[in-house]
Amino acid sequence: MVLKRSFHILMLLLALTCKGIAQKTVTVAVAANAQFAMKEIEKNFEKETGINLELIINSSGKITAQVKEGAPFDIFLSADMQFPEALFKEGFTITNPEIYAYGSLVLWSMSKLEKGNIKALLLSDKFDKVAIANPKLAPYGEAAIEVLNYYKIYKTIEPRIVNGESISQVNQYVISGAAAIGFTAKSVVLSPEMTNKGTWIELDATSYSPIAQGVVLLKKSAEQNFKEAEQFYKYLFSEKAKSVFKKYGYSVK
Repeated sequence: MVLKRSFHILMLLLALTCKGIAQKTVTVAVAANAQFAMKEIEKNFEKETGINLELIINSSGKITAQVKEGAPFDIFLSADMQFPEALFKEGFTITNPEIYAYGSLVLWSMSKLEKGNIKALLLSDKFDKVAIANPKLAPYGEAAIEVLNYYKIYKTIEPRIVNGESISQVNQYVISGAAAIGFTAKSVVLSPEMTNKGTWIELDATSYSPIAQGVVLLKKSAEQNFKEAEQFYKYLFSEKAKSVFKKYGYSVK
């Protein structure tokens, strides 16, 4: 009888402990370009606070659609300001969108890239397939189209374009050789996972609009994780988080 009672008490304590842990898990939806920087920030934040983070990686457009469908995300780090602003206007957020970083666009290939004339490089027969994130879902894809229009070669390149749902899929195309060259985020090629894989060239910042990346605290967090979610939201603007973003090629203020 005593053993049975002790067992029930133990199970109750375990249940309460698990519940407490679950309440301290913050779900963070992250645009694919920021995944590598966020993994490092996640590690640092969890070590400092004991609050668990769960990262959900996808294109900004897909995440926005999921939020509207009721996905239980606490925070959304987009690759632009338009998607979080749309969510704010439709009443899905607690906070106004704030810029957490500015991203940079690069050309990346497993083949050797010669720095110089970007237009001539893209028009080369050497690169039969060009990977670009879907511009309707991924702001980095939209920026890539701007670059092609800037050099007045979009119509020529268009038949060779391979669209990925996000930067992550573009990266897969480039690494696998499915596309000879691709437009990706500077944060990707600077990540430890991609170091020494292929070569890349940073594109002139004047060839595309500034990639201002916004973050919002979502209303779902108010239901159970507001305190922890707000703590992480504020942490994103700390000097410690900014140093990580800078490390991955982002510009921060």
